[in-house]
Amino acid sequence: MQGVCAFVGLDVHKETISVAVADAGRAGEVRHVGTIMNEPAAIGKFARSLARRHGVIEFVYEAGSCGYNVQRQLSAMGMICRVCAPSLTPRKPGDRIKNDRRDAIALARLHRAGELSYVWVPDALHEALRDLIRARHAAGQDVRRDRIRIQSFMLRCDLRFEGKAWSRRHRMWLCNRTFAHPAQQIAFQTYLNALEHNEARKAGIEQQIREVITDSPWAKQMQALQALKGVGPIVAATVLAEVGDFSRFAHPRQLVAYFGLAPGEHSSGGTARPRGITKAGSSIARAVLCEAAWSYRTTPKVGQWMKERCPPVSQDIAALAWKAQLRLHKTYRKLTARGKRSVVATAAVARELLGFIWSIGQRVPLGV
Repeated sequence: MQGVCAFVGLDVHKETISVAVADAGRAGEVRHVGTIMNEPAAIGKFARSLARRHGVIEFVYEAGSCGYNVQRQLSAMGMICRVCAPSLTPRKPGDRIKNDRRDAIALARLHRAGELSYVWVPDALHEALRDLIRARHAAGQDVRRDRIRIQSFMLRCDLRFEGKAWSRRHRMWLCNRTFAHPAQQIAFQTYLNALEHNEARKAGIEQQIREVITDSPWAKQMQALQALKGVGPIVAATVLAEVGDFSRFAHPRQLVAYFGLAPGEHSSGGTARPRGITKAGSSIARAVLCEAAWSYRTTPKVGQWMKERCPPVSQDIAALAWKAQLRLHKTYRKLTARGKRSVVATAAVARELLGFIWSIGQRVPLGV
């Protein structure tokens, strides 16, 4: 931050932006300079006036529902604008007064002191892929909710199916149920119709994800990641949507921490207390990684399904995927033999799986 004359904190809202400026230097003045409309014309005019007054300036605001439009506009104007993580912004425990003016001043002061944690800003294509992945997750949540609603309805009516739930036989059995009162029959049919609609919506989004990835810079990386057992097109696309570019992470430990799979700790003095995973970052990506890790409980092999469905990859990627099978299966067996619960063992396997994903991402650069 050398050479910066002023640090500008922006408290961005739907209609307005509250602006504060901190002069460079430890004893520099921090002041609130006003509120502007959250419109491109107003933002551009105000940014140019600040640049004429102070010289080199840096902007910062917290990530939120307004997205990255302000950052992209200021960057296009040749100015430096960072986006910080609101959950990691330092706050005084006893501070009971919060308003836009105070928030903007705090951002400017903390930015000058270097106390903020900045997030990586994706480009427009990356953000669009991330939105599509989250739309698929929302559709999956709707499907699960519809299934729970149907199962609860059947249990309340004391109708039980002996067999595998949501198999073809189970679905035919559901379609053939009749109820004494017509109102119940109509209610049950609406539940079935909603389930079919949301399942079709989820399948359609998954097909769109495959098509978008195929014509994107991540096509080669997605093809290579599918060599790993348990990693299909959706898992690979979800990981790529959250990571963007693997070169951002110099070591796999950084990627593990980014996904919230690093073990936590609560220690003091000579007492060390390990805790569960930190659960930082995207819960969607963490969930699909644990689903992929669950497949490593079975004996390592490259069966018919993988032979037929996995896209062709280079020999070194195939060797790395086989090494992952051997190591991750051993890890799962070792942890369960020590009495660890399956969910704990699966999280540990997902953490190691991320290391192999990072290695593939380094061997297959973005856009190659």
